[in-house]
Amino acid sequence: MLLPGLDGTEVFFRPLLLALPKWIRPIVVTYPMSGANDYSNLLSVVRGAIEDCEEFYVLGWSFSGPLALMLAAAEPDRTRGVILCASFIRCPRPVLRSVRFALVSPIVRLARIAHRLHPYCSKQFPHSIRRDTAETLCRVPSSVVAARVRVLLDLDARQCLRTCRPPVLYLAASRDRVVPRWNAVEVVRELPSAKLVTMAGPHLALYTNPTDAARAITGFILESEELASGI
Repeated sequence: MLLPGLDGTEVFFRPLLLALPKWIRPIVVTYPMSGANDYSNLLSVVRGAIEDCEEFYVLGWSFSGPLALMLAAAEPDRTRGVILCASFIRCPRPVLRSVRFALVSPIVRLARIAHRLHPYCSKQFPHSIRRDTAETLCRVPSSVVAARVRVLLDLDARQCLRTCRPPVLYLAASRDRVVPRWNAVEVVRELPSAKLVTMAGPHLALYTNPTDAARAITGFILESEELASGI
């Protein structure tokens, strides 16, 4: 189960889907573009998407990391493992709380437009990332993005992590300026059994470095299956 980042779409998963081995059957869950977008409502969306799955591994990217942990808590017997990719268990940047008043649709839209001018979207990066960033800007209303960001301000998923029964992998990006390194450190501190793997790249390393991401994900699944079978 692949749970997307703040955009809530399948767009940035596309390179990873091509890089994963054939024996992995990925299911990308997308989020509604209107209505409630807090974690409890999104958890209902995710659980609806897994009704026909007997067992699964779940990957939560960035915004969806806490949601992956909540799913594991709600479905402990079906969850085989949890992967937190460039994610967090509390507000990834506490400074956001001090600008709570600014997390409204018009300002978030300006920030998203400015993001298109970020180096991600300059000529040094592939055309695909500029194209896909533009697609998410068109598809996802700024009001929805603002609502999801506000959800993060009071987030505390530490207890979900501490009581997580399946194995946990934290997949970090080496040059992540969106979710600072201390978020990965906090995950390992709260759950010492969590495995930490770093892949080269920015916050979107799952997109820009799909080969290494697929290798880490595959290795985690194989290792978890071996441990579960007692090999």
